[in-house]
Amino acid sequence: MNKSLFSLSVLAGWAFTLVSVIAVAAGPDTSGQVQQSAQQVASAPKHAKTALAVGVTLDQEGRLWLAKAVNQRLLVSWSEDDGKRFSEPVTVTPVPENIGNDGENRPKVQVAHDGTVLVTWTQLLAEKYAGNIKFSRSTDSGRTFSEPIVLNDDGRVTSHRFDSLAIDGKGRVVVAWLDARDRDAMREKGGEFKGISLYSSQSFDNGAHFEPNRQVHQHTCECCRTALAWTGEGPVVLLRNIFGGSTRDFAVVNLDKVAEGVKRATRDEWQIDACPHNGGSLATDGRGQLHLTWFTSGTAAQGQFYKRISGNRESKPMALGDADAQPDHAAVVAHGETVILTWREFDGNAYSARMLFSNDGGETWSKPWRLMRSAGASDYPVPLISNNKALVVWNTENEGLRVLPVERVINRSGS
Repeated sequence: MNKSLFSLSVLAGWAFTLVSVIAVAAGPDTSGQVQQSAQQVASAPKHAKTALAVGVTLDQEGRLWLAKAVNQRLLVSWSEDDGKRFSEPVTVTPVPENIGNDGENRPKVQVAHDGTVLVTWTQLLAEKYAGNIKFSRSTDSGRTFSEPIVLNDDGRVTSHRFDSLAIDGKGRVVVAWLDARDRDAMREKGGEFKGISLYSSQSFDNGAHFEPNRQVHQHTCECCRTALAWTGEGPVVLLRNIFGGSTRDFAVVNLDKVAEGVKRATRDEWQIDACPHNGGSLATDGRGQLHLTWFTSGTAAQGQFYKRISGNRESKPMALGDADAQPDHAAVVAHGETVILTWREFDGNAYSARMLFSNDGGETWSKPWRLMRSAGASDYPVPLISNNKALVVWNTENEGLRVLPVERVINRSGS
């Protein structure tokens, strides 16, 4: 597939098109009310308490799937027209429960090649920081979902949170999360334990059955999201690790090669005995490269960054955004040689969703784009990419769920 980088001259030529799309998505009409559009879904009824952090994915047919918590229920729906209209939401959780729904701990949704819809989320318990990792699936294209199960099998009322979900599309499902069982067991013996642990469970039949939990790594940060990506060598997790007792930098670990241990991915020397609550994002491309984003406030670097890793080779970290606008919570997706980065900034008055893209595997990049703006509370922008589609999804308090197609802007050729 030929994926030459979109030249700046051609990129500038698309500026009017993109600005027009954004104006449709966010522009007010003459009455001062935000317009309903192809990129915006109607807000929930006023009596419904809807979380801003949502889970989204694209399936093999280009349908957009949405998982969101509303009034202590997890709802799943899908759209065939990039968010213009969604199907009637289907309830995944038969009884109300407190569902993790912030940007670091949102619901996850994936769709396998055979159409099986897989969903994970964190059930928050009454005890402080305690939770369970829950799972459900649909084998009838999202019409009904199985009875939710708890994946953590230790039986403890403790912290099981910050789950991530990855599938190979052919039947293998992997879930990873942060788990405090080892810390609690050590403290019960009077010992000390830095941080908590990374655990995982996997299925080889599209979630019909899961294997027992597996300890992957001890002494991780307690409350930064994990990220999972499928590579040619198996599923890889990005996590904020604790190095040397107090340095909280990022590491990667291959769940098929746990015996090899974690590999340090960032060297920012952020020495902090607390949790930043600001995890990373991970993707793989057609070359087998890892692409990651992260936030740090270390002695060696401060801010939001991106880099790519290929074997033992690593690119130089690239700073993202305007440091004065507090760039945070970047996300990355990749397909073939196209890579998309999104993040959020705040200029003192409003949030904006920003984007960069590359069509040569991250070697060169477009100029930054400001895609959307919102003066109210907002989730972090989430990029999605598939064979023939690229979207940026951003849920905002004032404008609702906004879905912005960016396929023409990134101008991929081939599939």
